[in-house]
Amino acid sequence: MPLTVPAWAAPAPGAPLEPTAITRRDIGERDVLIEIAHTGICHTDLHQVRADWGPGIFPMVPGHEITGTVTAAGPGVQRYALGDRVGVGCLVDSCRECSACRAGDEQYCARGHTATYNSRDRYGEPTQGGYSTHIVVDERYVVRIPDALELDRAAPLLCAGVTVHAPLVRRGAGAGTRVAVLGLGGLGHLAVQLAHAMGAEVTVLSRSPHKRDDALRLGAKAFATTSDPSVLGDLAGSFDLLLNTVSAGVDLDACLRLLAVDGTFVGLGVPDGPSAFGFFSLMLGRRSIEGSLFGSVAETQRTLDFCARTGVAAEIETVTADRINEAFDRLARGDVRYRFVIDAGSFSA
Repeated sequence: MPLTVPAWAAPAPGAPLEPTAITRRDIGERDVLIEIAHTGICHTDLHQVRADWGPGIFPMVPGHEITGTVTAAGPGVQRYALGDRVGVGCLVDSCRECSACRAGDEQYCARGHTATYNSRDRYGEPTQGGYSTHIVVDERYVVRIPDALELDRAAPLLCAGVTVHAPLVRRGAGAGTRVAVLGLGGLGHLAVQLAHAMGAEVTVLSRSPHKRDDALRLGAKAFATTSDPSVLGDLAGSFDLLLNTVSAGVDLDACLRLLAVDGTFVGLGVPDGPSAFGFFSLMLGRRSIEGSLFGSVAETQRTLDFCARTGVAAEIETVTADRINEAFDRLARGDVRYRFVIDAGSFSA
């Protein structure tokens, strides 16, 4: 039977989130029911509830950084058993038939992946995310949380972690690679740890000088303040890979000049408006601009496994449900070090 559970939802675009109840679907042949322990608050959640990226489906229950345990399973479930520690990231379904899906890149599904929330499932029903006590998901879109990871600190790895880890892996970051991380926030603080754990030489580029100590503590070898134009000039041609983790607009020409020959700029943050650059910034160094959209289910699992082996985890501040709106306001101001995570037990308190 469908399960009615407590949740917090935005009733309309830009409205504060409020307590509600939602109905989860029947457990299907390959579905698992997950009792949620923690859900990360992603900057995407803020954009979606404010309809910054276009019309949304309201009321909207955000949340796509979900950790918990399996409490029930359909008869055809093969990968998980009751009590398993699991997670759900940014997507919960895809067509499973297109070339991207067959290649294990479900996030690039030709028909459009089904997002964990603010999307419609294959039956036309709105998906609702992890600001809740339970969720039902097909096992093919569920990942296993290694025992070495705490469920609260693992939650942000399901979006922020894989978002930065996937391009690092794809671009071969490791010993001898020079990686620049632009911005030291929710994405950036994980990018620094992951690139360092992979053996790369990491430099943090930030407009906030007070973040220098954190950058070095997290594994950066160097720190540069982007507000000083002379600093960026001195670093021209210094990096093989630059991960842009900030959502604000950046000077693309200045960033591209930081790259060595064949260097790659990877855009991970989404600015409010279009970006422009001069083609000579690319041509004079055979440089590339690349976009990257979170990660596939397999990439997410690899991120979790790598973090478990290397001790990488998100630095978090845990909040209860009644502080979600406060957390959203603080997130909008950049007042978090470095990720908010909700204690899902508070949804039913």
